[in-house]
Parts: sequence; structure tokens; C-alpha cells
Amino acid sequence: MPIMTSIASWNVEPPLLLAALCAFLYWRGGRRQASSRRSGLERRGRAWLFYGGLASVVIALDSPLDSLSAHLFAAHMTQHVLLLSVAPPLIVVSAPWSRLWQPLPLGFRRATARAVVLDPAWHPLRALARSVARPLPAWVLFNGNLLLWHVPALYGATLSNVALHDLEHALFLCTGLLFWAQVVDSAPFHVRLDWLRRVAYVTGALVVGWVLAIVIAFAPSPLYSAYASLGHRPGGLSALGDQQIAAGVMWVPGSIAFTVAFIVFLYRWLGPEPTRSPVVGAARLGAASTADP
Repeated sequence: MPIMTSIASWNVEPPLLLAALCAFLYWRGGRRQASSRRSGLERRGRAWLFYGGLASVVIALDSPLDSLSAHLFAAHMTQHVLLLSVAPPLIVVSAPWSRLWQPLPLGFRRATARAVVLDPAWHPLRALARSVARPLPAWVLFNGNLLLWHVPALYGATLSNVALHDLEHALFLCTGLLFWAQVVDSAPFHVRLDWLRRVAYVTGALVVGWVLAIVIAFAPSPLYSAYASLGHRPGGLSALGDQQIAAGVMWVPGSIAFTVAFIVFLYRWLGPEPTRSPVVGAARLGAASTADP
């Protein structure tokens, strides 16, 4: 059966190759940083998070899930959740940037850094990066991108145009990384928002996702004609039943990362202030007293 064949298939395509390259660079960078002060346990934890993020991308785009998404709206929505709220937070929390950069040849790193920072030809890109890598633009891009691609007409267009579909998935991942980098420190990048604003930031995004899931779940008829016109779906699901399961995927699994972030940020905001070391306090007091006339 075609559907069973698609379920059993794995694809070897650019996302898998890029993930393999990133995994190799990260591994090589870790070998060079083995003597750093960071504890081995922390390094291993971050490594598992990074590899988990890469695995999420591969599962979304190169596993049998990708083939199954042509027959099930719920499978397609699972891809979106992996690219929006699973892979990006795992990668951002792992802070892999230095480890990915270190294995590259020194000459290449110096030339690239010099060009990116000083070359006038890169000025438009630097200006664009400064514009979007801020909390409000990142929030708008992330949520606007999510809503835009779920407009039925555009969603249907992605199913018939491979290039447009690839663009959709790339934007999901990129805006996801941009969004999560605004609320999670990912060295050498640091968050500008305080804990309360981080709470509001993730709560707003959570509400947007919920509203979209509710609209899809309670629609009286199928919204996406490409799935409604299928003659058969795995499990004998109806088009409306498939759509409701897809909404559930967005509503529940798609909310997990936001909910965890909300709880952590709320706890940090409401929690006690960090205690000051008596030694540090005494040193500061002594410095202040010697500075008095």
C-alpha cells in the first residue's frame, strides 16, 4: 500500500545532511573545549540537548513523518510543532554557537568575522539582524509567521509547491530560534528581558497558539481542501476528525515548551533574591569605607 510504503520510508535530503554536519562540528568543538572550566556534567547535558534539537529537525523533515504528512493533517501539524517549539528551545538552551564555530579553520574564522563586523557590504545584513534580534520584533515574526502559514490558501499552496513548503519549514525553525533566544541565555548571547517580561513574552505566544488551535478544532467543516479531498486516511479517519487531532497536537504537545518556560520564569520572578556572599558583602563594605573622606 502507498501509505504503508511512505510510513516505512526515510529520506536522505539537505536537512539530514546539514544536521549531520552540525553534529560533527559540535563534536569537534567539544573536543577542543574539553579542558574548559565548565563541568563535564553540564557539557554533556548541553550536548544531549543540542543533539536532541537536531534529531527533532531530522524527525520532522526526513523521517517517515514527512511522507505521512501528505496523508494526515495531524502528521503535518506534528512537523510544525517539532520545528517551532521542540527543536528551537533545545538548540538555544544548549548554546552551541562557540562549539560549532571552533572547528572551522582559523583563517576562515578571522576572514568571516572581519567581513561580518567591518565590511560595508554586510551593513544591510547587520542592520537587519539588529532590527529583528530584539524581543518585540522577534515575537511578532514568530507569531505572525505561525498564523500566516496556517491561512488555508497559503497552507494549501505549500502542499503543491515544494520550494514554498521548504521555505515554510525553514522559517518555522529560524523564527523559532529567534523567539527562544529572547528568553533563554544562549552564550555568547544574553537576554534583555527581566523575569516578569519573559513570563509575559511566552504567555502571549502561548495564547496565540491556543487561539489558532481552537479555531482549527471547532471549525464546523474541514479548513484545508488538500486534506479534505483525500479519498482515504490512515485509520479511516474523517477529514474533520483528522483536523481536530491536528488541533490537539498544536494545543497540547505544542504548548509544553511554553508552559515549562512560563513555570520556570514565574518561579524565578517570585522566588527569593539570591543571597549575597558574606565575603563579597564585607569586601564591598570595606571598599566603601576606605573610599569615604
